[in-house]
Amino acid sequence: MPEGHSVHRIALQFARHFVGERVSASSPQGRFVEGAALLDGRTMTASRAVGKQLFLEFDEAFYLRVHLGIYGAWDFAGALEQDPVMRAARGRMGQTGQHGVVDDDEDAPGTVVGEHEDSLASIGAPRRARLRMGEESSTTEAHESFPAEPVGQVRVRLLTDRAVADLRGPTACEVLDAAAVQEVVDRLGPDPLVDDPDEGEERMLARVRRRRVPIGLLLMDQSVVSGIGNVYRAELLFRARLDPHTPGASLPEEVIRDLWRDWRYLLGVGVETGQMLTMDGLDEEGQRRARRNRADRHWVYKREGLPCRICGTHVVLELAAARKLYYCPSCQQ
Repeated sequence: MPEGHSVHRIALQFARHFVGERVSASSPQGRFVEGAALLDGRTMTASRAVGKQLFLEFDEAFYLRVHLGIYGAWDFAGALEQDPVMRAARGRMGQTGQHGVVDDDEDAPGTVVGEHEDSLASIGAPRRARLRMGEESSTTEAHESFPAEPVGQVRVRLLTDRAVADLRGPTACEVLDAAAVQEVVDRLGPDPLVDDPDEGEERMLARVRRRRVPIGLLLMDQSVVSGIGNVYRAELLFRARLDPHTPGASLPEEVIRDLWRDWRYLLGVGVETGQMLTMDGLDEEGQRRARRNRADRHWVYKREGLPCRICGTHVVLELAAARKLYYCPSCQQ
């Protein structure tokens, strides 16, 4: 499931290429015909993410709420700006296998090493869970065929004169009014990129300290804090050297505050770079390896059975609320 940084990057792409534009909305799949009709012909006025929720605002206070869930994905095509990371990923964007990219200044500029987790054209679920569009090798051919015919089960297509976004397989896709949007947001925990940092910190502190649920579960609870998924959960706990089984109510106040501040930092890095880079203090070569390969990017995530990078103890994998939890039993005490 895409974590908070991916959804914020989706919101940024809509803000860059769709906000201020009149949008044609349709449902090629046929499962969102009524919702698309409400949006068709309206101008998109705002785009924002709160945790893993995306809200696209249209004139007359209509909102499209999307939660990608495990299988959802946005595919973008058209006249789109791309930063070096996106170019290296050949226009793909979203949570894929978290593979890396070759930097533009290396021997093979723009060469992709596997799949990048966050580029421009596809945002959301793993590649194997969706069909892709808009990746023609010839830019002339791509422009002549714009917009391409919908491919696969497209729940909703948003189209402007210059760009198209196709949504497939979301957990939630609905049109809401402002009051209903606020109800959804009120149920969510704080998001460091949305809430006032100090107020968000106090909200997370209060929600963690009043529950005796293990902190490893609380960090995944979107009503406690927004945007954290399996990767960031494992890495935040390791960076804090915190046992994931510790009840939230028993944690010292400063430990909870440090978790919020570290989440704020890592989320910012993720939005800026498009990658969940969680290891600090890397030299230039270490940073290059981290961008290229997931194996060089994280402290404990997906490293079960391998020696801890700090103490050498084997990293443990267990199931917590049906989700995989990675941690070092020696460092995280």
